[in-house]
Amino acid sequence: MSLSYIGQQCIIYGGSVFLIGGLIGNTINILIFSKVRKYRQTPCTFYFLVASIANLIYISFNFTTRIYSNIIGYDLSNLSIAWCKTRQFLIVAFSMITLTNSCLATIDQFLATSKHVHFRRLSNMKWTYRLITFVILLWFLHAIPCLIFYNVPSSTKKCAITHPIYAVYNRIYLLGLLCLMPIMVTTIFGCLTYYNIRTTRGLAGQNVDRQLVKMTLLQVFLIVLSLAPYGLLSIYSLITENFVKDSNRLAQENFVLTIFTLMTYSYYSGNCYMFWFSSSQFRRRVKRVILLWRTNHQIVPSDVRGSKIVTR
Repeated sequence: MSLSYIGQQCIIYGGSVFLIGGLIGNTINILIFSKVRKYRQTPCTFYFLVASIANLIYISFNFTTRIYSNIIGYDLSNLSIAWCKTRQFLIVAFSMITLTNSCLATIDQFLATSKHVHFRRLSNMKWTYRLITFVILLWFLHAIPCLIFYNVPSSTKKCAITHPIYAVYNRIYLLGLLCLMPIMVTTIFGCLTYYNIRTTRGLAGQNVDRQLVKMTLLQVFLIVLSLAPYGLLSIYSLITENFVKDSNRLAQENFVLTIFTLMTYSYYSGNCYMFWFSSSQFRRRVKRVILLWRTNHQIVPSDVRGSKIVTR
């Protein structure tokens, strides 16, 4: 059994688990963060809401096509130039939107827990709306070159970058923006938030939600765990780019790339479950919202109605 075949099966079965878990988890996130008034009016959870929407779109376009391509043994992006360009555009735009909103949520918790009043005042919905609008426009503009420089050349018949300069930039994007930036930003501001909690007294008087802080810090852990291996592999690939490698080593590196790429899926799929584990309030909200239909659709027996007994 070859490493290529094992990697293919990992993508099919492991990717399917992340796909189903991600669709369910992010849908729950969107439902809770949009329906609960407190969450809609809190900057940090509003960032989580936008990130969950971007996650859902990213998962729908990326996971499904990659899993199906491994099942049939052929990349669907190679069949259509339009789909080749569109898929890359959506992947680049929405992956950066969700990661940036996670970074902003961590920065917001640093501001909210600060002992300095002028820092705490920066944590407000007015700035949140502005930043989210800017982030969405920025990353959609950033993804436009995908519509220009991705193509399916007749010589290779594979969806790939056809411009050498953009190919170099794509490596910088994968390592710098997709891996190092979110890891560094969330780690730095996560540590500063933890420092604020340990050193600042009277957090309750500052309306700081400790469970929200826990949700944010646990998300930092998820980002580092899911993206760091891929970032290290990208650095290794750059260092060994000009090395002569035999087929066995190339197969091993491709297998490791498959596994580390699969690990990145845990970030896009796992946020809801991190929130669930870290916050009892979030768990109660989920139970209330998801199971509310049972209360609304209870059938009251006729003998109970006749005795005029009402149960709630």
